[in-house]
Amino acid sequence: MKSVVSSLILVGGLLGNLACGHKPDSREKLELPKVAVSLVAQGAPAGGAWVAATLQSTRTAMMSTRMAAQVRRVLVQEGQRVAAGTLLISLGDEDLQGQLKAAETGLATVEAYHRRIQALQAQKASTAVELEQVEAQVAQAEAGVTALKANIAYTQIRAPFSGVVQSRKVNEGDFVGPGMPLLELVGDGEQELVATLSEQESKGLKTGAKVKFESEGVEGEAQVTGMAPGGDPYSHKGTLRAKVLKPKGLRQGSFARILVSGLTVEGLSVPRSALVQRGELTGVFIAKDGHAELRWISLGDGEGSYLPVRSGLKSGENIIDRPGALQDGQPIELPSGVNHGK
Repeated sequence: MKSVVSSLILVGGLLGNLACGHKPDSREKLELPKVAVSLVAQGAPAGGAWVAATLQSTRTAMMSTRMAAQVRRVLVQEGQRVAAGTLLISLGDEDLQGQLKAAETGLATVEAYHRRIQALQAQKASTAVELEQVEAQVAQAEAGVTALKANIAYTQIRAPFSGVVQSRKVNEGDFVGPGMPLLELVGDGEQELVATLSEQESKGLKTGAKVKFESEGVEGEAQVTGMAPGGDPYSHKGTLRAKVLKPKGLRQGSFARILVSGLTVEGLSVPRSALVQRGELTGVFIAKDGHAELRWISLGDGEGSYLPVRSGLKSGENIIDRPGALQDGQPIELPSGVNHGK
């Protein structure tokens, strides 16, 4: 009987607790402890910044013709390596060959007449004027034959130097005109970096200066060979060319980055010591209303202790340096006299 009564009392007590809103398994939320932190100022990237560039050969040719003709044969394919003088594309030359035969026949006729006049001149049977006239006719006929032979040579598109066929613009049977691009050839040997720089980015650079670069994970060194002033009417940027010193044999057309030493990137920047990495995300802790607020940001490329910020941060915000195990929303204590970011 006592056991039954005890059980009823226990059940009644539990029901009473539930009626009062008390959950026997509930746990109190733990409060994060307040921690003392130090701030770091926004600054300018040190050690330089990266500018985009393209890796290309110092010898690049876009092959074309000065004749209007039909493409007879395409003898190479993209990616094929060729030697200097290799026949790349053959154009139809039937009309030119016919004109050449007619011109050669005319030349032979006028040369025979020239010989006859010379013989008569030796016998005092012709005048000096007649000889001068026929000599002029011979020279004119020879020039016509030479011009036609040159035009026929333009129908045979040959490699001006050894290299690799970068792109092919035509197929067999296509009709092409003067100046129309047929094929792009990239030469072997020296490579260069080509970049567009603003006036600020080009400060401190001059012809002969050496710069560091990276392309496809490979680091190298290049020497500035030319700098053109800003000629773009919209961006007002100029062109920089730098010959690759090492390593050699990088892939043509690859994206590259040139390190411009001493370049200060305009805008906001944060120190590396303040960065927080969570997987693929990068952020910083901001001191706001006595708490630490985690802010995800987008960074630019740079060298040194500071990195440029593309988005996610406002000017004047208090950045917490070396956050360690700090958590979002955790109470913080700042040094005396520091604005808490309210």
